Amino acid sequence: MNNKVLVFGISGFVGSYLAEEFHSHGYEVFGSDIARSEKIREYVNFSECDILDGGKVSELINSVKPTHIVDLAAISSVGLSWKIPQKTIAVNVEGALNILEAAKEISPRILLIGSSEEYAVSDEPISESTPLNANNPYGISKIMQEEFSKIYRERYGMKIFHVRAFNHTGVGQSDSFVLPSFCKQVAEIEKSGKPGVIKVGNLSAKRDFSHVKDIVRAYRMVIESDNCETVYNIGSGMAHGLDDILNYILKFSKQNISVEIDPERFRPVDTPIICCDNSLIREKLGWKPELSVFDALREMVEDYM
Repeated sequence: MNNKVLVFGISGFVGSYLAEEFHSHGYEVFGSDIARSEKIREYVNFSECDILDGGKVSELINSVKPTHIVDLAAISSVGLSWKIPQKTIAVNVEGALNILEAAKEISPRILLIGSSEEYAVSDEPISESTPLNANNPYGISKIMQEEFSKIYRERYGMKIFHVRAFNHTGVGQSDSFVLPSFCKQVAEIEKSGKPGVIKVGNLSAKRDFSHVKDIVRAYRMVIESDNCETVYNIGSGMAHGLDDILNYILKFSKQNISVEIDPERFRPVDTPIICCDNSLIREKLGWKPELSVFDALREMVEDYM
């Protein structure tokens, strides 16, 4: 049988990478979003669809009859989730419920994307057994999504897979996120040919960043795996200080760049360290990172240049 994947939120940062991952593994790729992005390749069968419109979601799923569905549609920024908590819950929870409701009859494999933001704060690397206790609206929305998927699995026997992804980055990520913001600012100062100032938030935070291509490979491996009840962490397994990352990016410019702390860039609650324990997915599925955050940073700076 021909595998067909339907990706909701395909116009977002991860969408084009995920489409490429499935396409290169022989899937027919369908995608939807509220608008088509210019990054979407010609092999994607695109349909415009707002995930909050249950009728439209149902219509799309019934016409495509996908074997696999991935829900990337999300308010995915923690910072933004503090500004629009209602919309965050609507898109991340109601949107996912619209997909689950619409897919009940045809029972495809479904992958919902959770986050490291679901976990309680921990100084240790976070494993799947670390308690869940989100401290921001985005993290809470992802815990809700996970709880609903449990109910739908139990009640309707649906194959709903769930991952908790840690930070990931790459070319095409919005500069409202920290690493693209650093890369863009440094590239612009370098292109200007004169000294400049880069504005930053909290540099003492340590984060586990993966290359987006490693993340989408894990997504495909999880949705193809046997046990939909196992939740997998996906991350590099290494936490880097934002100060170290910034110093690495600054080396791409020959200009004199001074660093200015901008209070606007601080979050209401900021976790000091987030690091992934990825031993479960390594052991069970044989996934491991093939690229590093530094590969992604180099690609992003070159892209902005």
